[in-house]
Amino acid sequence: MIHKKVNSVEAALQGVSNDMTFMLGGFGLSGIPENAISELVKLNVSGLTCISNNAGVDDFGLGLLLQKKQIKKMISSYVGENDEFERQMLSGELDVELIPQGTLAERCRAAQAGFPAVYTPAGYGTEVAIGKETREFDGKMYVLEHAFKADFAFIKAWKGDSAGNLIFKGTARNFNPNMCGAATITVAEVEELVPVGTLDPNQIHIPGIFVQRIFEGKNYEKRIEQRTVRSHE
Repeated sequence: MIHKKVNSVEAALQGVSNDMTFMLGGFGLSGIPENAISELVKLNVSGLTCISNNAGVDDFGLGLLLQKKQIKKMISSYVGENDEFERQMLSGELDVELIPQGTLAERCRAAQAGFPAVYTPAGYGTEVAIGKETREFDGKMYVLEHAFKADFAFIKAWKGDSAGNLIFKGTARNFNPNMCGAATITVAEVEELVPVGTLDPNQIHIPGIFVQRIFEGKNYEKRIEQRTVRSHE
């Protein structure tokens, strides 16, 4: 059995350097690789291209990298609740590629599966399709979208074993499974790391073949992006 376990986030991020392209799982603040992001902040790497649905909030998630101007380009589908992301985008400080959410997911999945590109109807006839190949299938027009190329994918899962098998929990599943195996090196951080053979094979969402490094994360905050409650009556 090949063991993918590393003992720390520092070991998991060996090889990270300036000007790399990273995929980061999560949707809003749900299922984001908190430990990996914190370590990227400490490493002070810069010139990064980050592929993620959004950029967290001003003081958490990818917002921490934005604060320190470590990100050169964001490839996302949503500016979200991050004021600094919006400010840097509108001022021209940050290169931003906004793409349809489903296209973002499929370009990750294409990279995972080894497909060079996919055809999608999303964006045809809009600015999204400018300069891209289009083709008709069964009377409907499609846009050719290339698979992403990334150096690292940083993933957050609920449970994993030392072979890299992963189980996600609830909506934290989001973009994480599609990004596993979609980069040269996939690093998974998990809330609980268990011995091989502990996980029920029928419950595993991602097999270990898609993961190169796995470690048990610490001190998860699991913030809620927006808390809405009923007023007291």
